Amino acid sequence: MASTVVPTSFYGLMSKDNALSFAKSVDFVKVSNLKRINKSLRGKNVSVIRNSSSDGYDVAQLQPASEGSPLLVPRQKYCESTYKTIRRKTCTVMVGNVALGSDHPIRIQTMTTTDTKDVAGTVEQVMRISDKGADIVRITVQGKKEADACFEIKNTLVQKNYNIPLVADIHFAPPIALRVAECFDKIRVNPGNFADRRAQFEQLEYTEDDYQQELQHIEQVFTPLVEKCKKYGRAMRIGTNHGSLSDRIMSYYGDSPRGMVESAFEFARICRKLDYHNFVFSMKASNPVIMVQAYRLLVAEMYVAGWDYPLHLGVTEAGEGEDGRMKSAIGIGTLLQDGLGDTIRVSLTEAPEEEIDPCKRLANLGMKASDLQKGVAPFEEKHRHYFDFQRRTGQLPVQKEGEEVDYRGALHRDGSVLMSVSLDQLKAPELLYRSLAAKLAVGMPFKDLATVDSILLRELPPVEDRDARLALKRLIDISMGVLTPLSEQLTKPLPNAIVLVDLKELSSGAHKLLPEGTRLAVSVRGDESFEDLHVLKDVDATMLLHDLPYTEDKISRVHAARRLFEYLGENALDVPVIHHMQFANGIHKDDLVIGAGSNVGALLVDGLGDGLLLEAPGQDFDFLRNTSFNLLQGCRMRNTKTEYVSCPSCGRTLFDLQEISAEIREKTSHLPGVSIAIMGCIVNGPGEMADADFGYVGGSPGKIDLYVGKTVVKRGIQMEHATDALIQLIKEHDRWVDPPAEE
Repeated sequence: MASTVVPTSFYGLMSKDNALSFAKSVDFVKVSNLKRINKSLRGKNVSVIRNSSSDGYDVAQLQPASEGSPLLVPRQKYCESTYKTIRRKTCTVMVGNVALGSDHPIRIQTMTTTDTKDVAGTVEQVMRISDKGADIVRITVQGKKEADACFEIKNTLVQKNYNIPLVADIHFAPPIALRVAECFDKIRVNPGNFADRRAQFEQLEYTEDDYQQELQHIEQVFTPLVEKCKKYGRAMRIGTNHGSLSDRIMSYYGDSPRGMVESAFEFARICRKLDYHNFVFSMKASNPVIMVQAYRLLVAEMYVAGWDYPLHLGVTEAGEGEDGRMKSAIGIGTLLQDGLGDTIRVSLTEAPEEEIDPCKRLANLGMKASDLQKGVAPFEEKHRHYFDFQRRTGQLPVQKEGEEVDYRGALHRDGSVLMSVSLDQLKAPELLYRSLAAKLAVGMPFKDLATVDSILLRELPPVEDRDARLALKRLIDISMGVLTPLSEQLTKPLPNAIVLVDLKELSSGAHKLLPEGTRLAVSVRGDESFEDLHVLKDVDATMLLHDLPYTEDKISRVHAARRLFEYLGENALDVPVIHHMQFANGIHKDDLVIGAGSNVGALLVDGLGDGLLLEAPGQDFDFLRNTSFNLLQGCRMRNTKTEYVSCPSCGRTLFDLQEISAEIREKTSHLPGVSIAIMGCIVNGPGEMADADFGYVGGSPGKIDLYVGKTVVKRGIQMEHATDALIQLIKEHDRWVDPPAEE
């Protein structure tokens, strides 16, 4: 076969130790010898090829794009179906008396925040958690005293008729894991630090022999725990954290989703070698985009290897309040929509029992989607990138000759926020401008960093209502888009409005009644036939609004949107797409946040979409606007406020995390573009701060260490001075601005 070059912005797969792992991403691979078929893959129509580059041994699994096609594409299966939600089939793992897996409901869990040595306090908290409806609870066990306390905790709970399974959270302490396995139902091990030393973020050089020796060391340390779990019937979670990968893994595979997967697989192979299968995987990160990629890579590798272990889902260090719920909904909800996930935890910087309600809402969303197999008609996906983030950027509005106003501000390059505005709001223009987060100068609005980009007016004010029309003109003059339905524009025309039409109106030619050059926005459901969508080819649309009614029970908004993006990609249409999501009247705020994060966020983490418009009758306008901007920031798009990476606290935490977090937020929340990590202890600290600019980490009781990125710059600061020291550090790095004065 003649050589050919195949782009590889993907992770290939390579054979290793009777399992398969992802090869390093490379600029290209040269397909020159397809006769070298890995024996374990014969009969599966998959070719294994070698990269001819000089930087190392790389291979990738490729398969024909379609039956008989000469085009080779990466093998990419990471879920049962890409056009509907089908729950991935898994084995059953028993955690005490609770069964985990695809044959059972999605289980919910949380973690205690008490000092584990405080038996009475821990027992009391576990009972509150159980009473709130959790299925499983995790307790940190960092030393011998804590391990001894676990026996008393377990016995006390049993005496009080609480049989909720208990999980020991283990870091750096194999002997402690062995001890507590005698009384707890499940052991969580972190592959990044169970046998490896704490990461120093050093680049290490390994020969293949060196690496194999390290693996042998891991096996020696880990085997006794596996054997003990088999003996006592305990479950295990092999829980990789992006923030605590070892130097060995990062040196060999990179600080990446692929490194996370390989770290977990090293431990899983030992379990399988010892015929132990009562374990689950997790791939947690504080960045939802990385978290989603890591789980997908993990499942793709399990599909190829023929493994069927359940998944524990979670976004670690998500934070508090709506921010924490939104990040969790983006990460967990995205995977649930793809049928992945068997137990979940929403990690909030709040009391642990407060995590249960959002957990339940997410679990219910995931179960409903899989029970109904929500989706759309089958279609072939060729353009979505499952394993690496590549944003499909729509063509932003450009100024056309002869236009009287500037339409370029109707959408934002980093993600747009649209809001629905009523006629009543036009009666108080200054209040409207403020609610759109516009700044005011002598009563006139102007745009700021977090100002709404465009508004939707379902009903235009009468032509004779000069005040309302002047308010709209002032918004249009600052390059804010004003969208209104075709019927309104034909009967009460508003100069320079963007007219909203649907496919039927386009097909009938009704839009041709508008003056030539009128800007159009087109509303689509996403599940229309491709023939109906062909009308988009003949229209110069400023934007598309993907709007699937919330009353549709069996049609999935996520899959309908993916289908729409597939059509646009196939036809080289680069029109921007706004996710227009409407909610029922009276929806609970948490359901709105979780619904938006799970549906819109599931698309934005794949780079699909240019913004959103949330509508919820009866909901507070400011809440909807803030939720919209939070969603964009949670998807690593438009950064309009300080980003916080905040751990949920546990028995290791060395200070009152909720109190300190609130104090830091109060003094630093006005710094868009700055990311601050607030970590209770060192376990995930430096690693999870990879995305953060500055870190505030508990170093010892009453003492705080401050970081810049992964580097500690100040140690042992007294707690009462630490927040001021953090602010001074931000100033020293020229990232501080004074809070804006009140208008």
